Amino acid sequence: MKIRKGDTVFVLTGKDKGRTGKVERVYLKSERVIVEGINMLKKSIPKSEQAPQGGVIDVERPLHYSNVMVVDPKNGIPSRVGSNLDGGKKVRVFKNTKRKKI
Repeated sequence: MKIRKGDTVFVLTGKDKGRTGKVERVYLKSERVIVEGINMLKKSIPKSEQAPQGGVIDVERPLHYSNVMVVDPKNGIPSRVGSNLDGGKKVRVFKNTKRKKI
């Protein structure tokens, strides 16, 4: 998977289409990512010590990685990501500008 924790991503499909957010967590086996503030769902929780009132909270749910695209930090354009070898070292490359990520 070419998406990493900390990347800024652009949502391509779904109810949050067109929004951007930062990747908080990546699930490699299920090929899903959790994006900050995206795909929020309401969840009711019972009374407990952590939440004495109980009630309804907002929870971020994972998206499939194919529904998001990494944003190039230099120009802010969503781009496909690849990799090249640079002096024996693997370097991440953005396809829209063929620019190396430092």
